Amino acid sequence: MRRLIATVFRKEMKDHLRDRRSVMSALAGPLIGPLIFAVMFTLMASWFREGKPLEVSVIGRENAPSLMAFLERHGAILKETPKDYEALIQAGELDAVLIIPADYGKDFTSGHPAAVQLVVDNSRNQARATVRRLSPLLEGYSGMIGAQRLFARGVSPELATPVRVDEVDLATPERMAANILNMIPIFLVFAAFMGGMNVAIDTMAGERERGSLEPLLLNPVHRGAVVLGKWLTTVVLAWVAIGVCLTAFLLAASHVPLQDLGVKARFDVAAVLGMLATVVPLALVASAGQMLVSTYARSFKEAQTYIQLLLLLPMVPGMLLAVSPIQSQLWMYAIPIFSQQLLVGEVMRGQAVGPLPFLLGALGCVAAAALCLTLTTRLLSEERIIFGRS
Repeated sequence: MRRLIATVFRKEMKDHLRDRRSVMSALAGPLIGPLIFAVMFTLMASWFREGKPLEVSVIGRENAPSLMAFLERHGAILKETPKDYEALIQAGELDAVLIIPADYGKDFTSGHPAAVQLVVDNSRNQARATVRRLSPLLEGYSGMIGAQRLFARGVSPELATPVRVDEVDLATPERMAANILNMIPIFLVFAAFMGGMNVAIDTMAGERERGSLEPLLLNPVHRGAVVLGKWLTTVVLAWVAIGVCLTAFLLAASHVPLQDLGVKARFDVAAVLGMLATVVPLALVASAGQMLVSTYARSFKEAQTYIQLLLLLPMVPGMLLAVSPIQSQLWMYAIPIFSQQLLVGEVMRGQAVGPLPFLLGALGCVAAAALCLTLTTRLLSEERIIFGRS
């Protein structure tokens, strides 16, 4: 039995490695996530970089000379505002415009609140960096003037602040980083499904379409051995895809200036091993599920369609957890895919998980993979599957 499994494994592995386009496709897919990660976070870091000068377009600068001097003392570069500033803001060519109305001085000198307008487009992420730096400056100026007025009237400014809130943040740098880098678990799970997809389709639906599955099964071989040999080939290539994806993420995280976003990502040996221990068992059930679908499909093209839809499955729990994090329960770790999304996120946050969740996650994957392989073996006993269906 073992010799037969090894023979099928070697044959399938050799056939797949000969198809260089298929191999390159399987390895390029897992690189999509790290590439998006590197480009997106490098771009965001450039927006939020502290050393970048704060440029402010102002209308009515002459109406508030004191405020303008305050902004310039704090590093702001004041610029003239084009007439079509609203269109430029909406087009993304201008971040924000500060409007000082003509009656600003009158309200300011009379002690009334002097209104200014900050025109922005909050749907643009790039503009938020400018607003996030400019708003505290305006609030600081307002607070400074308010304190000076109270002093002038012999009143302590502290009386205007009856309650002071000091926020104590218990989040560790790892947890803050995990909240921002929550796309990494999604793409690691995606790599487990992407890596062996072509092999699973080719070894089952492809062989039947080429007419080579029927002669193979006419030999006195146990169908379970054939299925196991093909499945092991799929699993190995899925593991390679996971390794490529994780390595690319580590390289990207080490080169992207995450510190400009206030993120301190730390991927030490323990974290990397934890992520591997989480995602590696998922390749077992991902490969077995893809083989079951490929065996059931009527043709190579139909198998491709079904498995491409199946690729969306691992994205669902990851997106749900990214939008609405939940408090994990022990039974959740036994659910394949969901368990891996939970565990990778907890490893990245630096939580002390313990061995039991890893064990439950692996057992859940093994049980689901065994079920899929059993069903695949049974399907190969049916004539309508071997000879094809109309």
